[in-house]
Amino acid sequence: MRFTVAIDGPAAAGKGTIARAVAKALGFAHLDTGLLYRAVGVQALDDGRGVIDPHWAAELARRLEPEDLERPALRSARAGQAASKVATLPAVRAALLDFQRRFARREGGAVLDGRDIGTVICPEAEAKLFVTASDEVRAGRRFAELGTGSLEGVLADLQARDARDLARDVAPMVAAKDALLLDTSDLSIDAAVAEAVAYVKCRLPGGA
Repeated sequence: MRFTVAIDGPAAAGKGTIARAVAKALGFAHLDTGLLYRAVGVQALDDGRGVIDPHWAAELARRLEPEDLERPALRSARAGQAASKVATLPAVRAALLDFQRRFARREGGAVLDGRDIGTVICPEAEAKLFVTASDEVRAGRRFAELGTGSLEGVLADLQARDARDLARDVAPMVAAKDALLLDTSDLSIDAAVAEAVAYVKCRLPGGA
């Protein structure tokens, strides 16, 4: 069976946690597509000594291997900011497009989470969700996760990243018209996962 679940949304809304839980519940493979951009962004920053060269970033994207996604540094705030910057580069996005589409149509089902899965990467996905939450709730979650800096600083970083993701010319972060909107601001993680799993199951062949 080939079945694709596309889960999009801004940072710290809960899409990654929900995507992993949906994949586990259904026995599907999972890909955090943000790690692709984080891996390219961090390496480009390191190679450029703090400056991202667009041409080199595109080359890094073309050379990306699955093991590159396992670096611990990819979960840092620095990696998130770098990812947002390289994600605005058309050449980087084009280089990573085929990687993601092959994963999405693998046998046995796949869950992909990111910012443009349901609109650009997999517009024909059988199930689409857009996971969101208020800025304040997201900032609180990310601040607790990082354990450093200030809540105000984290909020400012999230809002700046949202602005870049929404304004980019290529694949801006928007909800697909046929996606389920899941606002997790006032939901426990268990409740959010339950709603997402129930929705995806209804989209499966023979689902009720």
